Amino acid sequence: MEALKQGADALFILMGAVMVLAMHAGFAFLELGTVRHKNQVNALVKILVDFSVSTVAYFAVGYAVAYGSGFFMGAEELAAHNGYALVKFFFLLTFAAAIPAIISGGIAERAKFWPQLIATAVIVGFVYPFFEGIAWNQHFGVQAWIQRLTGVEFHDFAGSVVVHAVGGWAALSAVLLLGARSNRYRQGGAISAHPPSSIPFLALGAWILTVGWFGFNVMSAQTLDKISGLVAVNSLMAMVGGTLVALLLGRNDPGFVHNGPLAGLVAVCAGSDLMHPLGALVVGAAAGAIFVTMFTLTQNKWKIDDVLGVWPLHGLCGAWGGIAAGIFGTRALGGLGGVHLGAQLIGTAIGVAWATAGGALVYGLLKATMGLRLSQEQEFDGADLSIHRIRATPEREANW
Repeated sequence: MEALKQGADALFILMGAVMVLAMHAGFAFLELGTVRHKNQVNALVKILVDFSVSTVAYFAVGYAVAYGSGFFMGAEELAAHNGYALVKFFFLLTFAAAIPAIISGGIAERAKFWPQLIATAVIVGFVYPFFEGIAWNQHFGVQAWIQRLTGVEFHDFAGSVVVHAVGGWAALSAVLLLGARSNRYRQGGAISAHPPSSIPFLALGAWILTVGWFGFNVMSAQTLDKISGLVAVNSLMAMVGGTLVALLLGRNDPGFVHNGPLAGLVAVCAGSDLMHPLGALVVGAAAGAIFVTMFTLTQNKWKIDDVLGVWPLHGLCGAWGGIAAGIFGTRALGGLGGVHLGAQLIGTAIGVAWATAGGALVYGLLKATMGLRLSQEQEFDGADLSIHRIRATPEREANW
């Protein structure tokens, strides 16, 4: 029976890893559909290569930083217990690799290729797992300190703060250091629209992410005996809430409609194992409102050229999710309890501060040493030709 349980747990978490791996195709197509035609190839290449660099960095360094154990041992030892430790690494890697995928959407269309890969290695190897170890592995006594202050630890079941807020706030630092795309904001306050190149691809990316998210959230239980249908239904309700509010506030704009479910899912991650489904619906609806409102403000009023709106979507909705777990996870609002708003505020603030500082340090050093931006001519030609020397579609068909 023990061997059967070990095998079932390994299969369970492997299925989750594969589902979250598939979400990276969602990141790719979401960016592909949002950027202009001359940057589509770059969007696809970046996500795949970022994931590959993330794998090496997390295997060699990041997992040990977060959990204090590595994989430099014999294969026989690694294969023990059906290789569960390795499959768990695979699952957690897909979370870590989401950080550069999130950042990629913010800095699209004008960032150099190789400096971004170096940033990926550093962020996945150290910046992200440092906070991951604090939140999920009791590092440095931070959780114990929060528990002494509030009576409970900071709670983030599936990564509203650990993954999404960290990725979104690190992205904000990168976006500000990089600056806006050429001709995005003109003298006199005029704003030049850069509309999405393909709504169907944007929608495809959103759907892939939405489906994979149920592996992201439900499989965060990590063992089969801890699986919870409550997590699945709460994820569903938050997704729906985000979609409907984004539809209404976004005035039928398809970009807002397809990012609405993602906003809801980002926000529900932290408390999806605690909330009542109606609470999850409200959390998702609030996240949809946050995304539409803040995306409009950042792009049009504050003139922050965050191409996919990753700071509002992941940074702000992720922070809201961390706080919301301390509100809607309480018994007073139909939740299971065991959370405290003060603990959630402290943990969320630590994550936001660390991500913002880490992103500023990594991208600031790269800007000072290697530069972050393509040249004006390269940006005009597009990243596809400048970096990869090929367009997404040929200008003319070959005659043979």
